[in-house]
Amino acid sequence: MVVTTPLGAQVIEVLLVKKIAILQSNYIPWKGYFDMIAAADEFILYDDMQYTRRDWRNRNQIKTPNGVEWLTVPVQVKGKYKQRINETMIDGSDWALAHWKALVQNYSRAQHFDEVATWLEPLYIQRYTHISQLNRRFIEAICHYLDIKTTISNSSDFTLLDGKTERLADLCMQAGGTEYISGPSAKNYVDEHIFDDMGIKLTWFDYVGYPQYPQLWGEFTHGVTILDLLFNCGKDARRYMRYVCK
Repeated sequence: MVVTTPLGAQVIEVLLVKKIAILQSNYIPWKGYFDMIAAADEFILYDDMQYTRRDWRNRNQIKTPNGVEWLTVPVQVKGKYKQRINETMIDGSDWALAHWKALVQNYSRAQHFDEVATWLEPLYIQRYTHISQLNRRFIEAICHYLDIKTTISNSSDFTLLDGKTERLADLCMQAGGTEYISGPSAKNYVDEHIFDDMGIKLTWFDYVGYPQYPQLWGEFTHGVTILDLLFNCGKDARRYMRYVCK
């Protein structure tokens, strides 16, 4: 856009685009989660939402010689069906050693295991009280390894409105966003007109078209934790992702 000043000088006004993505935190998420982070300028961890049982908040999958298996972080949820994700406390610490042993047992022969283990193993030695705290620490470490420079913040840093779509759109506004990147599952409840009315572009992210990479233990599986990709491919993992590689 060209703007003429009162003195007749022309100034080129640059319209800045800021892309926002908002997702609940997951434990060691799959590669698509990190592609969405990489596609955004700011990624908001939506942990003011209600905690849901048997979901990705506190568990994920790894590959083993016996097929896909779950790694689950135990949390305290008894009698707290309305607790938020960021209120959900981890139950004990024995899980950390068990998870690390499972990773060693199933990935130690992977080509880049030793390289990734140098920064990953210390994360399992640290103490965490809440699942949100744990998830963010691992997500940030993985982003650092993949050289993803997206700003990460928490939804609790903002004022939250009522209404599913209204809240998401207002979070974008508060963060200075001009575009909202949404996962495809949100098509079931997001009101696109609200984003239009607020002047925010709505873009639907998709997870189609990922290439296969060298993977241990039989038939290829896309949906496991990104640690599977990192152990097998190291820094070359970026080649097998859609936005991280850009």
